Amino acid sequence: MAKKTKPNPPSKLDRKLDIWGTVMTLLGLGIFLLLFSTNNSSGTGAVVALLKNSFGWTLYLFPLMLMGLGIWFLVRRFESAPHFSAESLVGVILLYLLLLTSIQFYIAPADARSINEIANPGKGGGYIGSMLLALFQTIFGRGGTLIALVAWFLVGMSLTLDRTMLELFRWIPPLGEKLHAWWKEHAPQREESPTREKPSPFRREKLPQPQHSPAPQEHAPLHPSAQKEISPEWVLPHIPDILNIGEEVEPDKEYDQHRGKIIEESLASFGAPGHIVEINRGPTITQFGVEPAFIEVGKKKRRVRVSKITGLADDLALALSAKRIRIEAPVPGKGYIGIEVPNDEIAVVALRDAIQSKSFRTVDSPLKFALGQDVSGLAVTADLTAMPHLLIAGTTGSGKSVCINGLISCLLLHHTPDTLRFIMVDPKRVELSGYDGIPHLLAPVVVDLERVVGVLQWVSREMDQRYHKFSQIGARNIIDYNEKMEKLGEKTFPYLVVIIDELADMMMLAPTETERAITRLAQLARATGIHLIISTQRPSTNVVTGLIKANFPARIAFATASGVDSRVIIDHPGAETLLGRGDMLFQAPDAPAPVRLQGVFVSDSEINRLVRYWRFVDAQLRDPGAKTAASGQPDAPIPKIPLKQKEMWEDMKKEEDRDPLWEKAVELVKSKNKASISMLQSELRIGYTRAARLIERMAEESLIGPPMD
Repeated sequence: MAKKTKPNPPSKLDRKLDIWGTVMTLLGLGIFLLLFSTNNSSGTGAVVALLKNSFGWTLYLFPLMLMGLGIWFLVRRFESAPHFSAESLVGVILLYLLLLTSIQFYIAPADARSINEIANPGKGGGYIGSMLLALFQTIFGRGGTLIALVAWFLVGMSLTLDRTMLELFRWIPPLGEKLHAWWKEHAPQREESPTREKPSPFRREKLPQPQHSPAPQEHAPLHPSAQKEISPEWVLPHIPDILNIGEEVEPDKEYDQHRGKIIEESLASFGAPGHIVEINRGPTITQFGVEPAFIEVGKKKRRVRVSKITGLADDLALALSAKRIRIEAPVPGKGYIGIEVPNDEIAVVALRDAIQSKSFRTVDSPLKFALGQDVSGLAVTADLTAMPHLLIAGTTGSGKSVCINGLISCLLLHHTPDTLRFIMVDPKRVELSGYDGIPHLLAPVVVDLERVVGVLQWVSREMDQRYHKFSQIGARNIIDYNEKMEKLGEKTFPYLVVIIDELADMMMLAPTETERAITRLAQLARATGIHLIISTQRPSTNVVTGLIKANFPARIAFATASGVDSRVIIDHPGAETLLGRGDMLFQAPDAPAPVRLQGVFVSDSEINRLVRYWRFVDAQLRDPGAKTAASGQPDAPIPKIPLKQKEMWEDMKKEEDRDPLWEKAVELVKSKNKASISMLQSELRIGYTRAARLIERMAEESLIGPPMD
């Protein structure tokens, strides 16, 4: 049974506020009754006249505001009472004084300066409004006073609503987008000149409905002005047309303070007192910064040990009625212990909000992507070129696929096929297959596990070819090479991102070849602009080996089943206490400890809009016979990139025909008078895939017979 705590006695400040609330309520009620009374004495009549001369036309608002403030002082401690801060009360008073001044500004003569010329007893804003107006006009003049009143209104609204100035105008951009969309839809049709700038060939409300890769004519529902002339250049998508705006969850500061008191009381009851020095509310959890207090041990004061507080995680979870509690002891760079308590309502971190954040704009990198929000609600942006490779692991349904989709979507929104290419491997045939048909893919999404090792070998050969070209012109990395090529007017190298959705399946089929290929790419591919992103839902030591971990310093751990899995991924416990649904621990290459984040969310509809956009643009640019209405000339070919990509497997087939070990393998089979894949592996010291190809070719050329049991 939980121990019942006695309610805290009211403080002196609470008693004073109760007295003031009672006085203000009764005084406001008395004034209100006096205003409607017909039989006033000389004393009450003088009071009414004074109020009328002071407040003018707003006479009846004054007692109502007085009663409202008094009632709130009396009921402020009730949970159902609306929450107002001291800033909000100041804002209400400022807005009331602004009303008095504005009314007087409207009725006063334009050339009036002094209070005698402005004042009009019993009318307008009364003497109070007249004095304020005279003060402003003396300092700023008539025009300056108008500007000062507008600024006064904005300050009063910001204090009253407890919002920043930018938040007050947040409704303007969505309204502008709606008005722009309405104008584009209802504007009269006009012929467009050849030199006029063309709009983006994509609108959210004009998206086609089919999900498969359509032909160019299936994208008919475009804006009429966009159908007349299609630009031959790649055009990046308009982010508001693709992504949705996220919804904000209003934080409950009073509830957070209540939970902070419970934490302090629980720690004190278990002999580990501490004080809440900071509260950081994030989209998923709220972090309470606890500074350990001092206790007397043998007539000496000693600070409470950190280990004693970390051992009370289950007791704190019981006291707070929380699902799971994670304790970060201590918080890196801070002088307190972080107790992370789940929020009652989880806020969704929209990809659009993260992309439009200040953190994303300030990062200067070609492969930056929005990762999520930290425990303070601040956006976090990661840089793939600095990682330079990324390992993602966690249980099923913890948010790995959403994280990968958010990363891909962020890159597709900021890169054309000229600057970025993808190779995607999806053995599960579910998560990445929807990206088939976009021009950024070097080949269709690989779903056959037998081809995965060949994919990695092809990427390794591409890396070697890039290094060879770097050495020819004296370039150190891809940035240096592209700068020199642009000066010469030659073709540049795009960045290449290889995404493997399930590492465990590859390690089961060919562990040695997979580990060798991944390790070589991870060690050498950074300078050539090739980056790996590997995901797995089985973070065991035989899948995420020590050699792979050593070359993947950047890792993301989603919810795991045990602390052992958490240590395998990020070398720290804690992932077993995550909540799932995008709750992650991000270990940056240069960070001493992992950081807890809530990952960005991108919906299926947003991904479909983005994929259909790139399919449509690619289909328009692939059609060489497309005529433009303005000039009648066919579309020009895309610069620096072939219109049709050849299969990457063609190079592999050619190499199979000229395998340097072919003659040696045939001689070995003849000498042994038998043929098997394992024999070729052990004798020639080659991998399973290469040995299997040699055996298959021998069977095709009838050098060996059919396989026997």
